[in-house]
Amino acid sequence: MTLEAKFKNEQIIPDVVDEAPRSTLVVTFGTLQVDLGNELTPTQVNSPPSVAWWPEDNSYYTLVFTDPDAPSRANPIRREFLHWLVGNIPGGDVSKGEVLAEFLSSAPPKDSDLHRYTFLLYKQKGKVEFEEEKIPDTTREGRRHFSARKFAGKYGFGVAVAGNYYVAQWDEYVEEVNKKLAGT
Repeated sequence: MTLEAKFKNEQIIPDVVDEAPRSTLVVTFGTLQVDLGNELTPTQVNSPPSVAWWPEDNSYYTLVFTDPDAPSRANPIRREFLHWLVGNIPGGDVSKGEVLAEFLSSAPPKDSDLHRYTFLLYKQKGKVEFEEEKIPDTTREGRRHFSARKFAGKYGFGVAVAGNYYVAQWDEYVEEVNKKLAGT
């Protein structure tokens, strides 16, 4: 099944984006690769992944990692929940980008069923002066009700150049994330 068919089948189109990314983003947590809807656990994805694509020379990119199923796919009243946002990535080196929202592991609530954790990569027209406040990994503030679609539109990014997703449901590691976020 194609990337577009997978995004439509899982309703990432229209829940997150209007069009499928142009190519598949390579996302790896340790030795585990994200593979268009494979199931991974919060324990397996508890630190930032390696992300790879074929960058164009002298280009900047923005990486979005979002959960459209907050608190559940059946009741997404906090759609989307932002898990990671890095802009002004020079070439293909995420570590040199501007972190707008620090990485936060998947943390689906207990009994909320599978969540679709979606990665989108946008090519910028040049370096961007982002208006957003930086979001630390110790808060939910600024993460709820994020919209990849609106964010990309605000900065004129157009259609994502690459994307991927996995699904996850609650496991015991979610309690560690909740402790980190306690009170927010």
